[in-house]
Amino acid sequence: MNAPALVFGLHAVRTLLQRSGGRVRRMCVDARRDDPRMRELLQLAQQLGVKPERVDAKALSGRLGDVAHQGVLLEVDPLPPWHEDELVSAVAAAQNPFVLVLDGVQDPHNLGACLRTADACGALAVVVPKDRAASMGPTVRKVAAGAAETMPLATVTNLARALKLLKEAGQWIVGADMQGEQLAWQADLTGSQALVMGGEGDGLRELTRKSCDYLVRLPQAGAVESMNVSVACGMLLYETLRQRSLAGVRRGS
Repeated sequence: MNAPALVFGLHAVRTLLQRSGGRVRRMCVDARRDDPRMRELLQLAQQLGVKPERVDAKALSGRLGDVAHQGVLLEVDPLPPWHEDELVSAVAAAQNPFVLVLDGVQDPHNLGACLRTADACGALAVVVPKDRAASMGPTVRKVAAGAAETMPLATVTNLARALKLLKEAGQWIVGADMQGEQLAWQADLTGSQALVMGGEGDGLRELTRKSCDYLVRLPQAGAVESMNVSVACGMLLYETLRQRSLAGVRRGS
């Protein structure tokens, strides 16, 4: 059996219980915490047949380190990674889905932050290349704060081929680039699409750029030529969420 993944924090734990309660191996809660939010969480766990263990808060900190665990920890079966065929099948089966594609993001902190924002904004999955890119690990899980256990991560061998398959499944491929033809809010981001972000430093690779149907950019008024990829990703994902919310498009519908 694989080592369990750790999920902590009230919101992350509640989300995982609601979506994937069957993956929970163990639940630990601060024995001294007794407030409405914790009682609500314990009631949800009881409904799912999960029996929480009351432990000292120091024991939680000992497992997790210096993080805001809010008095609750889950040990869960890790979310299985998606392969290329699973990604394409999921896209084909959903209505107006959008996925986030990271072209060579190498910093695990950035990958974790992108997973967290993608989950918050309703993405179907996050796609990364197998080589020369960050992969799932302890740092990614920690930064993602639970999203690594709810947001599917698809690792593909050939990113250009994966983008071609997503096109064939009905997705528009939208690249983020400083030289984009239009500002993000001028583009229609409400349909089935893959939003492609470049890696730190070099941005989109040339072959990836050629795979895009069009490019969008974020406006910048300062002297710095570019911004952190996870920050830019967050801005573009929330613009996607804004447009889809106004158009009445829900997650995977």
